[in-house]
Amino acid sequence: MDVAKTTERLHEERVGFRFKGLPPDAAELTLGELAAERRSLFDGGFTTPVLTLSAESLEHNLALMESYSEKYGLAFAPHGKTSMAPQLFARQIGRGAWGITAAVPTQVRVYRAFGVQRIFLANELVDAAALRWLAAELAADPDFRFACYVDSVRGVELMDAALATGDRSRPVDVVVELGEEGGRTGVRGAAAATEVADAVGAARHLRLVGVAGYEGEIPVKTPETVRDWLNRLVALTRDFDAAGRFADADEIILSAGGSGWFDAVAEVFQPVGAADFSKPLLKLLRSGAYITHDDGHYREITPFHDRIPQEGALQPAFRLWAQVVSKPETALAFLNAGKRDASFDLGLPEPQVVRGTDGVLRPAAGLTVTALSDQHTFVAIAPGAGLEIGEWVGLGLSHPCTAFDKWKLLPLVEADGTVTEYIRTFF
Repeated sequence: MDVAKTTERLHEERVGFRFKGLPPDAAELTLGELAAERRSLFDGGFTTPVLTLSAESLEHNLALMESYSEKYGLAFAPHGKTSMAPQLFARQIGRGAWGITAAVPTQVRVYRAFGVQRIFLANELVDAAALRWLAAELAADPDFRFACYVDSVRGVELMDAALATGDRSRPVDVVVELGEEGGRTGVRGAAAATEVADAVGAARHLRLVGVAGYEGEIPVKTPETVRDWLNRLVALTRDFDAAGRFADADEIILSAGGSGWFDAVAEVFQPVGAADFSKPLLKLLRSGAYITHDDGHYREITPFHDRIPQEGALQPAFRLWAQVVSKPETALAFLNAGKRDASFDLGLPEPQVVRGTDGVLRPAAGLTVTALSDQHTFVAIAPGAGLEIGEWVGLGLSHPCTAFDKWKLLPLVEADGTVTEYIRTFF
């Protein structure tokens, strides 16, 4: 299956009332028909609040991470949990992504429904029902490639037992996850990793194909501690290979990399050569938030910000448009968006631009979001700053993962305000 082709069916959905922000007078149109009209976000009947994606920034970010991965010899499986948008998966795969990373089985099911052929589940999987479904998917499609984490002997035993009752024509590929004391999941040290690898070797329905982990969850993160952890990840992969633990694998997976330390992954992984291993080596990066970036948390932690600015810069692609609906005090206004519309777990929205009732855009100087309620944004107005009822305020957001999940549909908007496509999410 071709993900780009399978997502075309999304254009046949009716606009209706299910999607926030879309023009009421387009209710009988399909999303494809509405996109073909190329309406203006501001004058085309859209209602506030509405979360939009910048077409130009999205394309810039896709191109930058494609070239960065190629430069450092990394395969790329961006984390799909960020957007849960198959149309964006298709763009990522079209930009050279090896596959898409998932976090839970329900996400894998969405990916498969839209034809994603390579899925890396960066989590443990011990749910018997999900494993039986996975076994059936593997049996039905010989081109489907899947791998997931294991980090305990008990987890391996539960997986093997569940798979014994399903279709067993293909084993489930697993990688041992390396963690860190005080961190999140993953084995604590090489000795525990060896025990888990031994359990996989004894299992009837699993195949060990690599080692992986997530440096973003080690307790103390500095360039030195992250590089040390990554070097231990590489050393564990080498040791397993030397011991013949990947004898049944077609290739060896070495994987790490979130959105905050992919520069360290590139630095440590780049000199690791395929000639050092008994099988072809897949060095897999998994950063996900890059696709939209943000105006808060990821703006500050991306390696492009301070450690490797010479490599380029990501651009924030989100903008939440909300309208001033109340100004009960000179220094206080309220917008018609809130926690149901905006991410707020890693920082409040940031006013960036105001569109006056005359249609003129101006910087949102002197405006500060101080709080969110369910459907209101509290905006403090500094002396000399202007904001009036009826005006639209464009807000930058922090943390893409908790912005996408509040919207079933997002207009893709060009710089002049023209809406060219509608991005569907599946949370």
